[in-house]
Amino acid sequence: MTSETHNHMDQDAGKAMNEEIAGQDKQREGWQVRRGGTRQPEAQQTQAKRRRVRELWAAGAGLVAVGTAVVLGELTASLVSPTVSPVTAVGGAVIDAVPPGVKEWVISVFGTADKVALLGGMSLVIAALAALSGVLEVRRRFAGVALIAVFGAVGLVAVLSRADLTVNAIPVPVLVALVGIALLRWLIRKLEVWLPATGEPIVPAAAPTEVPATAQPVPVVAPAVESNLSRAPAAGQPAAAQPAEPPAADAGPARRRFLLALGGTAAVAAVAGVLASTLRGAAAVVSEVRSKLALPAPAAPAPPIPAGAEIRLDGLGPLVTPNKDFYRIDTALRVPLVDPETWTLKVTGMVEREIEIDFAALLAKPLTERHVTIACVSNEVGGDLIGNARWLGWPVRELLAMAGPKAGADMVLSRSTDGWTAGTPLEALTDSRDALLVVGMNGEPLPLEHGFPVRLIVPGLYGYVSATKWVTELKVTRYADDVAYWTPRGWSERGPIKTSSRIDVPRDGANVTGGTVVFGGVAWAQHTGIGKVELRVNRGDWKQAELAPGISKDTWYQWKLALALTPGRYEVQVRATALDGVPQVEESAPVAPSGATGYHTVRVDVKS
Repeated sequence: MTSETHNHMDQDAGKAMNEEIAGQDKQREGWQVRRGGTRQPEAQQTQAKRRRVRELWAAGAGLVAVGTAVVLGELTASLVSPTVSPVTAVGGAVIDAVPPGVKEWVISVFGTADKVALLGGMSLVIAALAALSGVLEVRRRFAGVALIAVFGAVGLVAVLSRADLTVNAIPVPVLVALVGIALLRWLIRKLEVWLPATGEPIVPAAAPTEVPATAQPVPVVAPAVESNLSRAPAAGQPAAAQPAEPPAADAGPARRRFLLALGGTAAVAAVAGVLASTLRGAAAVVSEVRSKLALPAPAAPAPPIPAGAEIRLDGLGPLVTPNKDFYRIDTALRVPLVDPETWTLKVTGMVEREIEIDFAALLAKPLTERHVTIACVSNEVGGDLIGNARWLGWPVRELLAMAGPKAGADMVLSRSTDGWTAGTPLEALTDSRDALLVVGMNGEPLPLEHGFPVRLIVPGLYGYVSATKWVTELKVTRYADDVAYWTPRGWSERGPIKTSSRIDVPRDGANVTGGTVVFGGVAWAQHTGIGKVELRVNRGDWKQAELAPGISKDTWYQWKLALALTPGRYEVQVRATALDGVPQVEESAPVAPSGATGYHTVRVDVKS
């Protein structure tokens, strides 16, 4: 062979080898990335999956970090500020800020469980923001930290806005934010060690240099050829999948360290939650004081309940509502804890003499006991935000007489320990009605959630203008000079209760057996009394029901009526007429601004 022939053979061999190596490169294009090029589909999927996993764990880290911080904040607040914590402050601010229509919707849906619903909603929002802080932090350093800082600022503003603010409560939301930030950064750093960011492109092994046509071919070294050939796939087989990025040597230990940190932090949160709940048992301390409190006998006992006042009918509630079943509607997210040993009530404003009285002095007064039905203005037609109890207290008119209201005063602004206020007509507190500074309910001290140690009860007025719980001040003033909590929020100033009635048996949508069907319920027109109750079927003629004697004109009355009904579907309505002859308003109206009106209506299916 000539030298030229050998040169051609070497060139052919080199070209064949280059083509084989190039073929292997093409087989690896699904996972390799060339400098300046773009990531191929398989690598993109791997990277996207890795990113999703990182962000899911980051969300978990944010949830645990912020959750732990919030729980530790509640624990700290239970030690230094039992009445105000970041959670209750934010919740109170939300209650203050929501429009009346939203408030009424919440009450209509959740009833007396509105506080539980609010806390549940707040928990979901906090959890969502916490998870978001983790995702933001893993995407961009300090983005999640900034979100937690904003979260802490909101808590601080809410705490500063509370009327029962104490100096000790101010640092708590700041502490919550700092702890949340520290925990988030700590957990994210551990996550980044386990699952580092993969922003840098994966660089493949250097591609063979193309040999110029005019240059001499590079001699092929046999071992190198063997190595390349050994990596080539067998005929008919796809190229082996290659990892997008070799795993770190310490991926296993790093993963364990992150999971231990995450689980340990969550365990701390759980323990802190139990401790906070226990220490919140400061309520238990006040409860113990309450349980040992012996109320004095009333100087003016409640008149006996008239015979026949309570109708025995399955499904009809008791005439006197048990304490545990009594409705509770107020703006206090957490029940204020008031020690009767430190409680005082001040009479201020347009008075000849300012008066201050403590709990012992109040109990020493000649107390009056009366049955009074009270209702919430948020009570829908046919609703259950109403209850009847036997209250023990001192007539407010006697306390006001000691202070001597000045001419021109027409309103008393009562204030709760948590800052809530009600504006009550001065006349309603000084006339002959049994408006009381209450210390007892159904034969025992007031329950904590119903105003212990002292609250107001005023017959004939909705609670939002009269029934102040945990009362600490009575300011004699004028409607022109002061406004109560709900007035600027769209509710009427004076709030007299409207005559109303309700069908309790059978319930709306009930299936009953044909023949004689007994209907029953209650009617009320506090401080006026009920004269009669009537029912009508399918918008026909009104039929008068049997009205039980009321305990007094300040309580509700029970009624019943037996109707002969054949199988079919019926609409039954009820209306009441007060003792002064004024009938219940037929026109339907919402609860805002002064109480709902309309006939309560039920529909029943009568079966054969």
